[in-house]
Amino acid sequence: MSVVCSIRSAAQLACVQTFLGLVTIVTDDELIQLLDSLESDRVERKRNWAGGAPTAIAQAICAFANDLPRHEQPGVIFIGAEDDGAPARIQVTDQLLLTVADLKGDGRMLPPPSLVVERRHLKGADMVVVTVTPSDTPPVRFEGRVWIRIGPRRGIATAQDERILNEKRRYRDRTFDIRPLTSCPLHELNRHVFENEYLPRAVAPDVLEANGRSFEQRLAALGMIASIDDPTPTVVGMLTLGNTPRTWLPCAYVQFLRIRGTELTDPVVDEQEFDGTIDLTLRRLDDKLRATLANAVDFTSGTTTEIRRSAYPLVALQQIVRNAVMHRNYEGTNAPVRVYWFDDRIEITNPGGPYGMVNRQNFGRPGVSDYRNPNLAAVLKTLGFVQRFGVGIAQARQALVANGNPELEFVVEDAIVLATIRRAP
Repeated sequence: MSVVCSIRSAAQLACVQTFLGLVTIVTDDELIQLLDSLESDRVERKRNWAGGAPTAIAQAICAFANDLPRHEQPGVIFIGAEDDGAPARIQVTDQLLLTVADLKGDGRMLPPPSLVVERRHLKGADMVVVTVTPSDTPPVRFEGRVWIRIGPRRGIATAQDERILNEKRRYRDRTFDIRPLTSCPLHELNRHVFENEYLPRAVAPDVLEANGRSFEQRLAALGMIASIDDPTPTVVGMLTLGNTPRTWLPCAYVQFLRIRGTELTDPVVDEQEFDGTIDLTLRRLDDKLRATLANAVDFTSGTTTEIRRSAYPLVALQQIVRNAVMHRNYEGTNAPVRVYWFDDRIEITNPGGPYGMVNRQNFGRPGVSDYRNPNLAAVLKTLGFVQRFGVGIAQARQALVANGNPELEFVVEDAIVLATIRRAP
């Protein structure tokens, strides 16, 4: 993982990286060797952050994350280094570090790559060092294109390159969302939705026009099936394109209850279950949240001006619910995401505790995030439900403060996360 855009200072960035044990994953001696190695395809050098450098650096991050040569070692990008490895002696400011770190969180790279951004003093000068760990779930795309690097070449992957990356993903599979659903046939995926709705959003138009990839090749490249040779739908494929996702993933739904009172034993006045594809589920749930929100009407003292204020800000509810759907555990449980709407609060329960670098102590801290379902996170970004990564909780908190609601509350256990949003006074 990396430190993301919600961090407000380079000092905080360094603090979080140290807390997570991510700093100095490559020693100074190793970095200098890479700087001086003009033949290594694990290195990218940029003199500064000007001109086309930001785009080229993002492409390099994508290529190192894909690790087509299978080095199984981090790729390193130096900002502030000449082509021969000599220091360019640029000023490494806090803002520059934060801008580079934001490359992961801005949502243009999917699934989100793992990277660390540091200020390092090498050869008598400061440089920005970006260390990119090979992805467990390639191919990684930048702006809808798969970038790779072999030797000095950095370019867009061919169909054969993508096939190699797909096979690498199958071999290195570590997340449940990319696993195949045993015995599930390919026709359970909706081809019309894939080709006419999802694919144009996920892949750049010029890439679609430039190659003649088959239906199965395109599904495999986006993680929707296990591989070209094994066209079994994956978990993320079923969640994104499935005709009946809940048949294959019984937990893939959201349960909504409107309870008239403040206790679970009080009367239920509205009950609904939302299932289907992840797109349909979240859009229908958005409609239910909007319909349930009741506006409290106040009048300013001494005037007839009407001021409408919702008991809850819609954006906060959306962020917390989408966070729950993205980070929930889809393995070994039949429990849904639960949205229980009481008279005085809303409780949103996620059947999946902390994951990876996130634990009970650091849960919800700015800049601390990890992905149980990185491929599902990419789908939510592609569908427009996520604009930036790692800022959902911060955005919810900000909206609650602006609306006058009490502070967002979390109860974090090993198997669940309970978020409580209390009604504005």
